[in-house]
Amino acid sequence: MSVHTPAGFDRPVTTATFRARKSAGQRIVMITAYDVSSARLVDAAGVDALLVGDSLGMTVLGHPSTLQVTMDDMLRATAAVARGTSHALVIADMPFMSYQVSAEDAMRNAAAFLAAGAGAVKLEGGAHMADTVRRLVEAGIPVMGHLGLTPQSVNQLGGYKVQGKDSAAALALLEDCRALQEAGAFAIVVECIPAELAALASAELAIPTIGIGAGVGCDGEVQVFHDLLGLGGEFTPRHAKRYAELGAAVTAAVASYADDVRRREFPAEAQTTHLDAAVLEEVRAAHARGTAVRRIAGE
Repeated sequence: MSVHTPAGFDRPVTTATFRARKSAGQRIVMITAYDVSSARLVDAAGVDALLVGDSLGMTVLGHPSTLQVTMDDMLRATAAVARGTSHALVIADMPFMSYQVSAEDAMRNAAAFLAAGAGAVKLEGGAHMADTVRRLVEAGIPVMGHLGLTPQSVNQLGGYKVQGKDSAAALALLEDCRALQEAGAFAIVVECIPAELAALASAELAIPTIGIGAGVGCDGEVQVFHDLLGLGGEFTPRHAKRYAELGAAVTAAVASYADDVRRREFPAEAQTTHLDAAVLEEVRAAHARGTAVRRIAGE
């Protein structure tokens, strides 16, 4: 199947591209990637941004949440994704406690992500993180915000559930959006909030909103690689749509391989090389002589 991207989407994406997309009414497409292989595949599909999400804690490393993810985990993944990307903007998630303690920590860790190949970083939190965002931006580090369901605060939020459902929470979220924009964030992820609230935020802000479980009124969308491709097991979050069942396809392919190996049908002639007949004869003769010598010495 050929890949079709709109006119003007052939240049590398930068943070400035995000605002241009919003002004032109072109929705922004973002997806997670965690290694060079997934990065190459989704970059070739013409997406705008690759999020090296701390969701790798669950999708790749098998942790129960994002809270166990370390800077080393994220830096290694970010460098791999950057090596596999030529078009999309690479955005690195700052993991839990890599930016909350002090602005100095945030500066040092964000700079490490840019050195690893990211074009921007993402961090969670609203008005209380505005000063940190401002300092990072002033230092030349592009920052994407993240509001609504913020997975690093899942214990405080009481689980993975929709946020901003009452008037007080909705108004607080809009205020957080304004605070992040004023601090210099180039975009904001809004996760698991009512569609009407996301549309209000999108209409008010000059910077793009990137939704996940927030309706079609956002300026763009982000989804998890594994959710879209059926690689995450039987469970699919409500906000995700499976576009393929690659998990089942992989299991079936490996089962076929295992059957072929056990039946001695793989490797077949097509996967096999042979010695030249003359060389084989020399090897057999030399081997036979060596075996005879060893037998005599053993006696």
